[in-house]
Amino acid sequence: MIFKTHLSIFKFSISIFLLAFLFILSVKTTQADDANLLLEKLANYLQVSTYELESIDTDNDGYSDFQEIVAGYSPFNLQPVMLKDSDVDGDGLSDYFELLFETDPFNIDTDGDGYNDYVEIDYAYNPLSPEAKKLPQKVEIDLKSQTLLYYVNGHLWQAFTVSTGKPSMPTPTGEFTIVNKIKKAWSQAYGLWMPFWLGLDRGRIGIHELPVWPNGYREGENHLGKAVSHGCIRLGVGPAEYLFNRLDVGMKIFIK
Repeated sequence: MIFKTHLSIFKFSISIFLLAFLFILSVKTTQADDANLLLEKLANYLQVSTYELESIDTDNDGYSDFQEIVAGYSPFNLQPVMLKDSDVDGDGLSDYFELLFETDPFNIDTDGDGYNDYVEIDYAYNPLSPEAKKLPQKVEIDLKSQTLLYYVNGHLWQAFTVSTGKPSMPTPTGEFTIVNKIKKAWSQAYGLWMPFWLGLDRGRIGIHELPVWPNGYREGENHLGKAVSHGCIRLGVGPAEYLFNRLDVGMKIFIK
């Protein structure tokens, strides 16, 4: 009996170890893939091969661009600042995103159209074209993590905490299309206002700000991150208006 108990504990410990190992391995793999992509983007910007990055030191800080990218630091900043925190040209776009979107990290307006790179990307416009060309957008809603992910040109741009349908009225999953936009929609069924409404094509649901009752009471921020809605996807004050101003009728929404 004691032997079987020890054996069970041993098997359980092995399982935990393997899960932890696989998690660490997946994180390291993701980080390596990210670094390889950034190295490729940097090489394109400098018009050199990725191998040459090992002997190039753009910011003259004593570390090669290759070393800095792999370690997560900006190769454009003389100070030891992480790539995602550094913004050498002060346009609001981190050096990390400057590389991903292939903009000039030393020029706030790469295409010279009068709009800085951050503003263009934030509204999903191509920062490399003086003409008003849109970049691909994508929205994913993860019911398990209660998170809405907003992608621009394939890159995760924003992430917002949401509140989706409670167990008795679950939010449906699948691919949806935005069919209408109403700045302040009224719910006849529940007798409340739903600010910054983005209606979806089926399921009688939409994406909207925390609802407001006729007496002015607003559903609390503490509901975010919890599945308590009537099936809709609720966003906090700020994020709902942000998406309302950036997503158009006809856009696809993926709920999983």
